[in-house]
Amino acid sequence: MRAVFVDCTEELSYVIKSRNLPVPDAIRINEGNPTEADLIALCANAEVVLVEHTVVTPNVLDACPSIRAVIFMGTGAGTYINRDEAARRGVDVYTTPGYGDRSVAEHALALAFAAARRIAEMDRQIRSGIWSPVGGLQLKGQKIAVLGMGGIGTSMADMAAAIGMRVAAWNRTKRDHAAFVADIDEALQDANFVSLHLTLNSQTEGILDRRRLALPATGFILINTARAGLIEEATLLEMLADGRIGHAALDVFPEEPLRQGNPYVSLNNVTLTAHAAYMTAAAYEELWLRTLKAYTSL
Repeated sequence: MRAVFVDCTEELSYVIKSRNLPVPDAIRINEGNPTEADLIALCANAEVVLVEHTVVTPNVLDACPSIRAVIFMGTGAGTYINRDEAARRGVDVYTTPGYGDRSVAEHALALAFAAARRIAEMDRQIRSGIWSPVGGLQLKGQKIAVLGMGGIGTSMADMAAAIGMRVAAWNRTKRDHAAFVADIDEALQDANFVSLHLTLNSQTEGILDRRRLALPATGFILINTARAGLIEEATLLEMLADGRIGHAALDVFPEEPLRQGNPYVSLNNVTLTAHAAYMTAAAYEELWLRTLKAYTSL
């Protein structure tokens, strides 16, 4: 089937080439960040569309009736393509779960360390000519609430336990794991760290609302490498300002990239990364191989 990979990143392109990964003749690879008009041109004769980070609108599907399937290279396809709109047009949507479980979990743990030791804050100060050592928080012995126990959340729970944190891991369905807690409020209660690893859907949108954000210990550290829509953003900003949340370490945002003047940029108690948690060479290789498997099974 004729396919086009519409938005290959430089990093993934390098991994494919440097590791001599297979690229079927029927797949055309386009590098960059296409606009809607670019997508329509790229997909004009395609039957399968591979998407890594670009929104595929209903307009694109209408303009390209040859499209029969979209393979989203990740798990949160609903953020990038409306599944209902796709289904109404006879377009199947597939995902490639599991490719970056360890990479994302390691990034979440790195954000936990960075926030606890205020690394980004000190880095900014030193670069601006200020030498002012800042104390931090030791992770061992701290309670962490891990919300979501798919591959990423389970990896995060295991690594946190391995460094001596007290792990309370919640999932909507029961998990056979030593850290599993059946009640989300119990997991959150008095937590010093909260790490999000949930998919975004109608059941999880805004799951961390004002009431639940008040359950962890005052000054807790919030880590989000999942989806921004899991948290009530206005409440998050309010609680960061008044100290109820001590620090937010964020890899995902309601709108990406951040626009000039975004409130997070001016806050010292926020550590930001550019939706990069999954971006390791090992994860990219696995992503491409799983994408090819999904493609060849169509």
